[in-house]
Amino acid sequence: MNRNETTDAKPFYEERAVRNSFYDESQNRNPAANVLIVDDDEESIRLMLEIFARKGIHANLANDEKTVSDFFDKNDCGLVFVDIGSGRAEDGFKLLQKIRAYLLEIPVIMMAAAQQNPQQIAETAINAVHAGCCEFLIKPLNRQKLENILDTFLPQHEVCNCDLVEQDTLLLYRIVGKSLKLARTVELAKKIAPTSAPVLISGESGTGKELISFLIHYHSKRARGPYIRVNCAALSDSLLESELFGHEKGAFTGAYTQRKGRFEMAHGGTLLLDEVTETPMKFQAKLLRVLEQQDFERVGGNDNIKIDVRIISTTNKDLLQEVADGRFRQDLYYRLSGVRLIVPPLRQRSEDLVDLVWHFVNLYAPQAGRHITKLDPAMMNIFAKYHWPGNVRQLRNVVMTSLILGTGTTLALADVSWLFDELQPLPQENKVSISDAKATVSSLVGMPLNQIEREMILNTLDHNGGNQAKSAKILGISDRTLRDKIRLYRQQGALQLAL
Repeated sequence: MNRNETTDAKPFYEERAVRNSFYDESQNRNPAANVLIVDDDEESIRLMLEIFARKGIHANLANDEKTVSDFFDKNDCGLVFVDIGSGRAEDGFKLLQKIRAYLLEIPVIMMAAAQQNPQQIAETAINAVHAGCCEFLIKPLNRQKLENILDTFLPQHEVCNCDLVEQDTLLLYRIVGKSLKLARTVELAKKIAPTSAPVLISGESGTGKELISFLIHYHSKRARGPYIRVNCAALSDSLLESELFGHEKGAFTGAYTQRKGRFEMAHGGTLLLDEVTETPMKFQAKLLRVLEQQDFERVGGNDNIKIDVRIISTTNKDLLQEVADGRFRQDLYYRLSGVRLIVPPLRQRSEDLVDLVWHFVNLYAPQAGRHITKLDPAMMNIFAKYHWPGNVRQLRNVVMTSLILGTGTTLALADVSWLFDELQPLPQENKVSISDAKATVSSLVGMPLNQIEREMILNTLDHNGGNQAKSAKILGISDRTLRDKIRLYRQQGALQLAL
């Protein structure tokens, strides 16, 4: 995730030694892409396998609907080549529909043998495009055309992964980055994973807390057990108890059958309580009892159900402050925070920015149909200066927007005003001495409130060279409100700026 700091007061050689102990250079790669080929033409298959092997791409062969179905049940896939065959166009299009049912947005390349009737080829190509195919190839296949397709729909830009786990061709999880702060968090997560201690993961929204949670589960002794997630912020007070503990038939209106809760479903595994601070105080008391006793009763039931569940909680708030303010039970806090992990925000990991951008290019460039070979230096300079309040999630959306709305082989910020406005750096706070601050305050004493407001607005506009969008953001008002104020000041003859 990011690159922004090495605040530890350590010599470079010592920091490097620490980094090397956390960071596995063998993970400086992208997982091999996975391609499915539905074809029985030996010449075409031989050419594709040769090209795929040279590019480090996994190739999987299938020749009927059942083989395709079995493949999608067990594998990730980035691209599909389908041969409609000679005289079997309808079967090819039916198979295409089946593939779309598994993965709606997967790129599909349709192939057909050269035929004597050019009109028939043209009609088939048009139908393929209408059916959602990205390309239509006529055999014999052209090597350069195939390589261009792979570069567009299977980008393999190298990124550094702090942690990466694959099973065969299935990617379980990947944590992108090489920064020291991220590496330390991952190392601590792996260290506590084999225990059964409850874990509290803190961090701002969008930093990847849930990814760290799954890492802990995967490296724990419960990895073969279930991994169940509950988004506490998405459930109402009335649904939360039923969702976690389950309910008996007839327990309330609409309870037509018995239903197991998330605790029961997580037996023998891990339960993630995502954004646990969003639970109401009344429910927290019930939650504490379950965590202490490892048993509960379903809503409307009398049977005592024993469970063996490891609890991982996440929060984007200062939980100690929530306890101090009376919004979270202190005893529950101590029960959940057997071990605490803090996921650093993106602005503290700015050295991971380049890897993250390339990672999102690998993911989303195929959807945009763009072959990206370079990152615009001006864009990366803006990224480095920005404070990223939405963290990695926000960066992902910015990259996705730029891919969709931009053009060419260089990834640059899409030419939309709102994106540039969003990525403005925080204004530098002026360092004012105490005596200067007192002088400023005393100069405002006795001045009418509307005049103070006018002075602040005009000074801010002047400081930003008349940039209304930037000034409105600094002042904490909408663009429309600022325009109305400017119009009023013009009428009063108080506005001297050439706006």
